[in-house]
Amino acid sequence: MRVLIGVDIGTQGTKTALFDERGRCLAQAFVASQLNRPEPGALEEDPQRQFESVCKTICKCVRDARIASGNVAGIGIAGQTAGIIGIGWDGRHITPYDSWLDTRCVSQIEQMKRIAGDEVLAKTGFAPGFNHGPKKLWWKQERPKVFRQIAAFVQPAAYAAMRLCGLDSSAAFIDKTYLHFSGFADNPKAEWDAGLCRRYGMDMAKLPRIVDPQAVVGELTASAARQCGLKAGVPLIAGCGDTSASFVSCGAVREGIGVDVAGTASVFAATTRQFRPDRKHGTLGCSRSAAPGLWHSYSYIGGGGMNLEWFRREIAEFNRSAANLEQLDRLAAKLCPALNDPLFVPHFAGRACPAQPTLRGAWVGLEWNHTAAHLYRAVLESVGLEYAGYQRVLRELYPSFKMDELRVTGGGAKSDFWNRIKADALQTTVRRIARDEGAPRGVAMVAGWGVGVLKDLPSASKAWIATAGAIRGRASMALHYAKRLEIYKRALVQLAGMAGRA
Repeated sequence: MRVLIGVDIGTQGTKTALFDERGRCLAQAFVASQLNRPEPGALEEDPQRQFESVCKTICKCVRDARIASGNVAGIGIAGQTAGIIGIGWDGRHITPYDSWLDTRCVSQIEQMKRIAGDEVLAKTGFAPGFNHGPKKLWWKQERPKVFRQIAAFVQPAAYAAMRLCGLDSSAAFIDKTYLHFSGFADNPKAEWDAGLCRRYGMDMAKLPRIVDPQAVVGELTASAARQCGLKAGVPLIAGCGDTSASFVSCGAVREGIGVDVAGTASVFAATTRQFRPDRKHGTLGCSRSAAPGLWHSYSYIGGGGMNLEWFRREIAEFNRSAANLEQLDRLAAKLCPALNDPLFVPHFAGRACPAQPTLRGAWVGLEWNHTAAHLYRAVLESVGLEYAGYQRVLRELYPSFKMDELRVTGGGAKSDFWNRIKADALQTTVRRIARDEGAPRGVAMVAGWGVGVLKDLPSASKAWIATAGAIRGRASMALHYAKRLEIYKRALVQLAGMAGRA
């Protein structure tokens, strides 16, 4: 029996799953992250701890599944997409992991937008934001001594793969699904853009080689194999960003499939065949799919899923309205939606799409009769309203595009009430994924393709992906949400005018 391992180095922790050739999950393991906040706006992780979490979770899966270590055909690692790690010539980290939730690069975002923001968007597919380009410039401008020591910038998944394979900086890599966040790439050509690098003074020598997600980048060393409970020589594929892996795990490997990643970030995506940057609004990014010839037009709310846990911890427990999210769902579901319900702005750490880094979260329109249930419903609805705004931009970019359904994955997929709000706001069908290991399943499929166990992603998805629990948008709610969206958009404009004021 040949088995495949998929790893996701996520914001909340590292999750690993082990699958057989037919896509059955034989074991799972999880190690929580340790998020560090050394100064205001900073959010970092220790790359060594991330690497160790990969080894620990692989080892546990192999042990729990009781499979022979020699049966592992390949390993794929996905990881947080928009953050960076600076490595030295030996392939070891020099910087901490500069998280996608770290907001210290606000001035560099504005700098990139001012100098050639439209060109960055047109070539990479994504406007400058809390992603690679501004972060690299932050290290150059704010930590110049450290920057001079950096041989290459990589992401957590690539760093872990390099450590498992014993690679130095000459073999540093980034796979194509990350290029929209790079700040310096020509995404359609899948190469670094010398003109953009010159404009921003970025040394191209510090940019890693660009590879396909399914490319084999190395083999497990004897030392790493002992840590993982495996035999040396297991091939590692480049893998892909956690968002891209989640798209694969939803079967978004053909045009027309939409995806809602209801995780730490709330991600809305559509699968298309064209690279079309959103130059008018700067709202939708355009990233390469792990499946050849496809693109994902998508947008996200940084920390959108974190807001639910924040509400439970800081608001619900304080006034004893509910002990968990399921109870909060039941309370909010009893309410009859009204136009004067409070609105919630979910951008606690700045708005990512479009980039409004100084915008912050808020409730708007509170009245005496509003309860904790109203406040919680507004938190859920804010994601549906953001998605509805993204959908309007999508229709402008792709007038003939038709979304067959929106497939939802991640922890938030369990909430039928939240899925109902999204279905009504978008006037589409929202469908859960039956086998929902998320990004680990997706990147394991990419690994299986890369090592020849699986023919390709479209055929693999037919065997590996199952859907369930369709919720259809109610036509009777279309006008209500259209009006709520207009009120919400006006609130964003007003709050954006206040952002950053002393």
